[in-house]
Amino acid sequence: MANASMVTVFFLQGFTDLGKLRLLLSMLLLLMYLATLLGNLIIVTVTTLDQNLHTPMYFFLRNLSFVDMGYISVTVPNACINSLIDNQVISVAGCATQIFLVLYFAYVEFIFLSIMAQDRYVAICQPLHYPVIINHTFCVRTTLASLLSGLLYAAVHTGNTFRLSFCQSNVVPQFFCDVPSLLRLSCSDTFSNQLLILVLSMVVGGGSLIFIFTSYVRIFSTVLKFPVQEERGKAFSTCIPHIIVVVVFLGSGSIVYLRPSKVSATIEDLIFSILYTFVPPFLNPIIYSLRNKQVKEATRKIVLRKFYLGKF
Repeated sequence: MANASMVTVFFLQGFTDLGKLRLLLSMLLLLMYLATLLGNLIIVTVTTLDQNLHTPMYFFLRNLSFVDMGYISVTVPNACINSLIDNQVISVAGCATQIFLVLYFAYVEFIFLSIMAQDRYVAICQPLHYPVIINHTFCVRTTLASLLSGLLYAAVHTGNTFRLSFCQSNVVPQFFCDVPSLLRLSCSDTFSNQLLILVLSMVVGGGSLIFIFTSYVRIFSTVLKFPVQEERGKAFSTCIPHIIVVVVFLGSGSIVYLRPSKVSATIEDLIFSILYTFVPPFLNPIIYSLRNKQVKEATRKIVLRKFYLGKF
């Protein structure tokens, strides 16, 4: 962090290039943020209170909801409020913290999506072995491994970024601090940073993507053998939205992080950044609650129970 002392604060450009649309976009994102929090809080509450949902699938879903709330809370509310009050200043320490948390939650989110793909694969393709493979020990160990390895992943990227000197400009062409934007501002050699991003993206992102798609190819091959058309449709309707979220998440994040740092930031970067920071937390509650009969039924029972008890 010492080499960053030439710059004491950064200025987040945010949505200033959008002119009059800035306030409209800020209000829209803020409302969608509140809806995302509500959706994920419902999942956490329902999967905690309903004993029928105390299964590995909903254990991972509850963890994913916690991660989603943290992930979207690091960037969106701060960006929207700053845009509304016209304040773009963020300290170097605040910028480093934001980068660390964004990378941490993004990493854990993607690992959790991979684990959930494995959970669905075992449940559909190896149902008799499901209680043995996806047991309590597996759930706890994979969750702890994801959370702890995420700390290392985020620390490596954040430390490697803030060892650089920032002496050219302190205007970050984004609505939050991210590594690619800071690499464009650095007057140091960023080759090792770009190489680290490329290698870890291939290992973590590429490896997880291959794992997820392999799991779903096996799932689809098994589902196609189902004799009942309705069962096949139900399986496809559950898996396909999950794949779409993974593709949008990894695709938009890859475009932002793997572009050469010498390429100037554009409005497309802002759009892709919104996609990978906002879309997964927003869509996950819709996919896993509004489209899930068990979650909807459990929500209805809990609401009716609270309403009934509230009368007495």
